[in-house]
Amino acid sequence: MPKTRLIPRLLATAFCISLLSVLSVVESRAQGKSMTLAMPEAMVENGFAKFLLPRFMLKHGVRVTPVGPGETADARLDPDGGKAAFSDASHTFGLVLVTTSPHAEKFADWLTSDVGLRTVTSFKIDGTEIYGPPKEVVEEVVETVLSGDAQSGQQTSVTACGRCHVVGDINRMAGIGSTPSFAVLRTLGDWQERFETFYVLNPHPAFTIITDVTLPFDESRPSPISPIEVTLDELENIVAYVAAMAPAELGSPIEHQ
Repeated sequence: MPKTRLIPRLLATAFCISLLSVLSVVESRAQGKSMTLAMPEAMVENGFAKFLLPRFMLKHGVRVTPVGPGETADARLDPDGGKAAFSDASHTFGLVLVTTSPHAEKFADWLTSDVGLRTVTSFKIDGTEIYGPPKEVVEEVVETVLSGDAQSGQQTSVTACGRCHVVGDINRMAGIGSTPSFAVLRTLGDWQERFETFYVLNPHPAFTIITDVTLPFDESRPSPISPIEVTLDELENIVAYVAAMAPAELGSPIEHQ
């Protein structure tokens, strides 16, 4: 055999022997450090498990044994849950920790890291990338349709809430100074929930009666406390009125120099 062709073969053989030696040493270190991973059979059949798991062992000295998806394991690759790690054409796979194994936690940290993702995406079959980054989950925003009468809600707001809150221009000079106006409350991200459940938020339970919802007013309360009575329909009207209101302009946040 020509010398020029023999040298590359010798180098390749030496590299393989060196790599096998390293893996042998790492595997011997991993004898007492092991975990089991339940994963889809397709990932074993296409060679992905044999590609991925030794690379983790080489890095961390932990031997990972793949088992079937229904078998007992320290962790599992789940297409429907867990911390998203990577995806294929149909699913985004997450890693679910089943036991408290520290080795499984280390594997989870590695797999969901940039290094782990680069390792996953470098696996190819016939030059084609099989797995990629987790697919971004786009949450569908459902618009809430309010059925209340905003005009009636303004009048109910003034009657029921105006003794403490500034409802709007209609009672701009009324209310209690330390009580937020409706426009200020409208700036809050959870304003709708606050208005819909205001009768359970302090101090309202002490004097608010919602027909067919709250308990009757306690007549033993001190005489200055007079009840506010609102029906569920009137409450829907109040929410519809506030929804149509422009939030208060509170200015820019204070900047510390």
